[in-house]
Amino acid sequence: MTWRDTIARAGAYLRDKSVPDAEVAAELLAARLLRTGRGTLAAHLEKEVPERFLEAMRRGMARLANGEPVQYVLGEWDFRHLTLKCDRRALIPRPETEELVTRVLAYLNARSARQPSSAPFVVDVGTGTGAIILSLAQEFRGAAAFLGTDVSEDAIALAQENAAKCALAGKVKFAVADGLDDFDEPECIDVIVSNPPYIESAVCDALDPRVRDYEPRLALDGGATGLDFYDRYLGDALNVLKPGGAVFFEIGEGQGGALAKLMADYGFADVKIEKDFAGHDRYASGVLA
Repeated sequence: MTWRDTIARAGAYLRDKSVPDAEVAAELLAARLLRTGRGTLAAHLEKEVPERFLEAMRRGMARLANGEPVQYVLGEWDFRHLTLKCDRRALIPRPETEELVTRVLAYLNARSARQPSSAPFVVDVGTGTGAIILSLAQEFRGAAAFLGTDVSEDAIALAQENAAKCALAGKVKFAVADGLDDFDEPECIDVIVSNPPYIESAVCDALDPRVRDYEPRLALDGGATGLDFYDRYLGDALNVLKPGGAVFFEIGEGQGGALAKLMADYGFADVKIEKDFAGHDRYASGVLA
């Protein structure tokens, strides 16, 4: 059987099992086995598929049919310019979060132009796979110190593996920490960035099973209102953020008004609530006055 036949049959099977974007998922499985991208699959379509690859395709299809996210089945996922290991130890990196990185980079570049001799200390709270902090370390051209923290030891282990995979282990440090509690020195951080849990607890149980049953609840559940972690991080930021330092958050759609008020109540200035490409509130930022 050729790869063309295999992909077609796999797509039909996955579609019958109600797997989202079944044809794309089939192509991704094939591309992973061939160690190529979807865009270059055409060069392989008429080749015969070795039996060991057919077996691997069947195993991957079975996992997808059981509801496992394609990112976990593949074991890696692209985020901006990086290809990251991706498994159940951490939340799947999503396109919306790529735009959070864009906003932090814009701030860092503007800060570097104003203070060229100052190297900022950037902390990613709840780092998960390390996607945010590793992207910042790769793309920011100025001098800086980068730290990713997470309460999950498993997530930190995954982030460290990704740092090594992306040749960034020398630029980014990781630590197991509960929020910002472990910073003893006041006014030591220039930028705090976080994609914290922001889904209301009552909503978590009603999530798509591919999210609810596979991604870590710890990275999803934001408490009764979804705002628990923002409230906590903003309060702690008053102690550890330098005057003029900035915070950047990814937020849930519909949380913009509440976040803007919360940030203002904590004394942050230049508060911005920005939308994602779908037109939903998705990003909050502010500067410590």
